[in-house]
Amino acid sequence: MITVFGSINADLFFTVDTLPARGETVLTPSVTLQPGGKGANQAAAAARAGAPTRFIGCVGEDALAAPVLDALRRAGCDVSGVRTVTGATGTAAVMVERSGENQIVVASGANGAVTAGQLGSLASGDTLVCQMEVPVEETAAALEAASRAGMRTVLNLAPARPVDSAVLDTVDLLILNEGEAAVLAGADCAPAAQARRLAGDHGLTCVVTLGGDGALAVTAGGEGWRVGALAVEAVDTVGAGDAFVGVLAASLDTGLTLAAAFHRASVAAGLACTRPGAMAALPDAAEIEARLSALPGAAQLGDG
Repeated sequence: MITVFGSINADLFFTVDTLPARGETVLTPSVTLQPGGKGANQAAAAARAGAPTRFIGCVGEDALAAPVLDALRRAGCDVSGVRTVTGATGTAAVMVERSGENQIVVASGANGAVTAGQLGSLASGDTLVCQMEVPVEETAAALEAASRAGMRTVLNLAPARPVDSAVLDTVDLLILNEGEAAVLAGADCAPAAQARRLAGDHGLTCVVTLGGDGALAVTAGGEGWRVGALAVEAVDTVGAGDAFVGVLAASLDTGLTLAAAFHRASVAAGLACTRPGAMAALPDAAEIEARLSALPGAAQLGDG
């Protein structure tokens, strides 16, 4: 069972020819509303990949709450742990360039009211997935509670925010991109060395995603893996990172090895780039399985 503790948003998508520079106004003919938020996206990704999944978070007392919760239900998530609070549901403005690159601004809204007390009972052997879009102290409390209960703990350090060393010591699997790795481990070495530093210092498995160059992983014992990126024509990269996190967690939760789970997650991330939107772009288990052979499996990482 996967429990995802995190954010849920209503995403407003603006498709533009080029992303605006500082002080620039860019016109586009339309806007679309889609469900999103890193927590909700990762929960939907895990559920669509085949893992029983529940989502813990908050929505506001507004018209945006119903469609985002309905989207999670349709993806197969249990949303009984979602609390309704006074105020607005989290909202994101997502500008997507036709090349697939994006810029995002998020108004946290109800996500600021999420508490670790919403988790309820925790079972040994299950998996908790967290990100950094709800209060840091509540994320820390959730990870600590899950670690004490014997759960696998997964932290996606996105967006990059300062986190205490003691919190990282409760994490089994840390997932971050190149920029986030540089913030946490220091920018004085390459991503593989950053991953080795974080894995060794905190006794965890560290995964660094590398965009079009795939991803790498290093375990606490120093074993490393690298996987490439699926060759696709990118339409929108917004959901790729969340697809990777959700599918990696789901694959590990269902018993796959790290190398096999890593391979599956990279394929899912590539497929998510081929459709617009975040949650709407997430592939299901059948789509992922059908494309596994199009990407070589994870290879062992050298000592560099």
